[in-house]
Amino acid sequence: PWLFLAPALLALGIYLVYPVFDSIRLSLHDRSGEAFVGLANYRWMFGDQGFRESILNNFLWLLFVPAMATFFGLVAAALTDRIWWGNIAKSLIFMPMAISFVGAAVIWKFIYDYRSGDQPQIGLLNAVWVALGGEPQAWIAVPFWNNFFLMIILVWIQTGFAMVILSAALRGIPEETLEAAVLDGASPLQIFFKIKVPQIWGTIAVVWTTITITVLKVFDIVLAMTNGQWRTQVLANLMFDWMFRGGGDFGRGAAIAIVIMVL
Repeated sequence: PWLFLAPALLALGIYLVYPVFDSIRLSLHDRSGEAFVGLANYRWMFGDQGFRESILNNFLWLLFVPAMATFFGLVAAALTDRIWWGNIAKSLIFMPMAISFVGAAVIWKFIYDYRSGDQPQIGLLNAVWVALGGEPQAWIAVPFWNNFFLMIILVWIQTGFAMVILSAALRGIPEETLEAAVLDGASPLQIFFKIKVPQIWGTIAVVWTTITITVLKVFDIVLAMTNGQWRTQVLANLMFDWMFRGGGDFGRGAAIAIVIMVL
C-alpha cells in the first residue's frame, strides 16, 4: 500500500508538514531568519497594537460570517425546494462561489464607492442612501462598521456553498417523518425548526466549521478593499505585511502564521 500512498505522502510532506516546522523555526529567529531570538517575536506580537486589532477583527469575522452564511444558506435551501423555479434560484445564489475573492471585492468596491463634493455617486449603496435623503458615506472608511461591510462580501460568496450542502441534507430527510408531522397538525415553521433542523444538525455543524476555517484565513478581500486601513486589519494580512513588505521580517511574519495555524 505504501507504493500508492507515497505520492500523496510526499506532496503533503513537502507542501504541508515541512512548511509548518520551518515556520516554527523561523518564528524563533530574527527578521533575517538567521539569529536565534527565542520567544522574542511572540512577546512582541502580544504587546503589539496592530496584532491586538487583528485578533479582535478576526474574532468579529468568526462571530458574524459563519453564522450569517449558514443561516442564509439554510433559509435559501428551504425556500428554493418549495418553488418550481428553485433550481434557477439556486444557480443564481451559488454563482458568487465561481468568482475569486479578489473579483468579488472589486464588484463590491463599486457598490461601496464614494465620491466627495458634488460628484454624482456611482456606488449603488450611496445612490440608494442619497435617494432616501441621506448624505453619501465612505462606507469602507468608517471604523468598526467597515469590518461588517467587508464581511458581507464573504457571506455573499459562502451562502451558495452552505445552500447546496444543506439542500442535499434537507432532501435526505425521510418523507414519513414530515407526513407524520403534518398529520399531527404541525405548522410549516414547526416542521422546519423541530423536525428538519434537528435531523440535519450534523450537516449544519460541518458547513459552519468549513466556513469558519475559510474565515480564519481571510486575506484577499481585506487586501483588495482596504489593505488593512481604517482598523480593518486581519491576521493573514498582518502576516503578509510583516513577511513581504518593508524589507520583510521573517521572524515576526512566521510567528503570526503560527498563531493562525493554532487557531
